[in-house]
Amino acid sequence: MAKILLVNGSPNEKGCIYTALSEVAETLKKNDVDSELLWLGKKPMQDCIACYKCQQTGKCVFNDIVNQTAERWDEFDGIVVGSPVYYGGPNGRLTSFLTRLFFSLGMHRLSGKIAAAVVSCRRGGSTVAFERLNMFFQMSNMVVATSQYWNQIHGFSAEDVRKDIEGLQIMRTLAQNISWLAKNIESGKKSDVEPPNYEPITLMHFIR
Repeated sequence: MAKILLVNGSPNEKGCIYTALSEVAETLKKNDVDSELLWLGKKPMQDCIACYKCQQTGKCVFNDIVNQTAERWDEFDGIVVGSPVYYGGPNGRLTSFLTRLFFSLGMHRLSGKIAAAVVSCRRGGSTVAFERLNMFFQMSNMVVATSQYWNQIHGFSAEDVRKDIEGLQIMRTLAQNISWLAKNIESGKKSDVEPPNYEPITLMHFIR
């Protein structure tokens, strides 16, 4: 059975993001896909300091929830990350977590995994935050799952979110698409469909 990691990046454990991800988890279960919810908590999250130690050791120099997640990464077929909108963007805790996790995992462990982002706001800024989170996935050869609209939900509280009928439907549709992708990827593996054979990455800058 496929398994998806659901990351709650909100400092509020049972708030708007939790409610949205719970809707995703319930629909995944109905479609025979397992999930696990990871709350990042309230403690400050160390930023990446670009020391490149993870490129030598395979893990981040700061030994916290990032390394704990990386150690279990191969258990999961995909990831859904959820963030509240702060000043038109995702919150710092989640972006620090993702920056360090993705850099330490490397492209080879991210490639082919399913990914999606969910954002919550009172009124505006959700699409900008949503775009920012998707940039993690789109440069990592991940399979980005979509829905019938951008994956956003609205409200001040979990109670408000439960009244966002369209938002909850968007979460369910997202979960259905994740389930469909996971099953097709698994079917392809069983049928010996080879994953893409990429060229070596060429890195450039704009100074000639």
